[in-house]
Amino acid sequence: MKKTYEPVIGLEVHVELKTNSKMFCGCPADHFGKAPNTQTCAVCLGMPGALPVPNRKAIEWCLKLGLALNCTVPQESRFDRKNYFYPDLPKGYQISQYDKPLCENGWMQIGNRKIRIKRVHQEEDTGKLLHTTVEGKHVTLIDFNRSGVPLVEIVSEPDFHTVEEVDLYVKKLQQMIRYLDISNADMEKGSMRLEPSISLRPAGINALPDYRVELKNINSFRFARKAIEYEIDRQSETLDKGEMIVQQTRGWSESKNMTLPQREKEQAHDYRYFPEPDIPPMRFTKELIEDIRRKIPELPKDLKERLMKNYRLNDSVAEILTQTKELADFFEKVVAMSQIAPLTIANVLVNQSMDIQNVKPEEFVDLITKKREEKYIDAGSIETAMNAVMRTNTKAIEDYKKGKLSAMMFLIGMVKRELAGKCDAEKIKKLLEKLIQ
Repeated sequence: MKKTYEPVIGLEVHVELKTNSKMFCGCPADHFGKAPNTQTCAVCLGMPGALPVPNRKAIEWCLKLGLALNCTVPQESRFDRKNYFYPDLPKGYQISQYDKPLCENGWMQIGNRKIRIKRVHQEEDTGKLLHTTVEGKHVTLIDFNRSGVPLVEIVSEPDFHTVEEVDLYVKKLQQMIRYLDISNADMEKGSMRLEPSISLRPAGINALPDYRVELKNINSFRFARKAIEYEIDRQSETLDKGEMIVQQTRGWSESKNMTLPQREKEQAHDYRYFPEPDIPPMRFTKELIEDIRRKIPELPKDLKERLMKNYRLNDSVAEILTQTKELADFFEKVVAMSQIAPLTIANVLVNQSMDIQNVKPEEFVDLITKKREEKYIDAGSIETAMNAVMRTNTKAIEDYKKGKLSAMMFLIGMVKRELAGKCDAEKIKKLLEKLIQ
């Protein structure tokens, strides 16, 4: 008999910050689409004698995200060396944080649950490997443009039990990061990457499993869902056979629609963490923390509640309007410059595909005003126009009765001309059909 299992899922989310320069040097941080190895220097290439200088803006943005996630900020923090060998790591270690992160013990509300945030810490990104073929040989090339780009890691506790909870959390986290304007969090460009850790335990047991399987560098919400679902099924089948789950790191193969083993999962001591000797510890005053807290903009949840209260919008409309800060700002600009009811403006924005990047608020107001004029033209004017058209176009009416549909389009056009275009074509058609019958 098959057992019933409950998934226990934790999540690490890596986010590249959109600072002008890298984490520990002056090279440009915007690496996407640039020619390989053109944005590097002695520091981000790990040359002997090169010394790192921390990026103050990146540290402040990491603190800002941590505070937005309800974290506490210790008065002292430091960088550590995370030692491991991999070709995309030029120094042979990564400057990261271990036991004294910038932010810790936070939470995010999803639905009626609080997901605990264990830590939000600062580190540097690695280079990028490209597996390709050169002159008929399979080779791996390395692009170090990404090496040293500021990277924030958000580590949750293993509080997720369904794929839906993970999906909602990462989408809300992406939305928050974009509201804070610290990263584009564009998964297709690799500036936001997900690493879920999945374990299973028998239903009804509260203890944490004694293993975990980590899925590395997933760069889309869809892939994350598919990878987690596959891993839950794979682990269930293994446990049903009475076999042990190997603690390991796995990757998602979209072509094979499955996770594949990469290496045995390391423990923290395997990385031989020790304090970064080239960077002094960081100390933060209460005044600095409060100054950063004051710079946090209105976040999606608070903005949604304000729109509902101030403009009497319902939950679903306010939810859509606040999906992006740009859409919410556009809505409020239109409300401020016009006499049109906020609900009317909201409904048009929500229900009609509107490219707000290419439409100015005043143009949007003119559009709605025109539509309202079309909608509210008085019934007497419509009736007068129709009677005039029907008196002078009897042949078209007869043609329509005989099944010639194009005759109706002609009649609609004539009525719209009489009304100077101020009436909806569908409304004219229904009234004409009724009169003709």
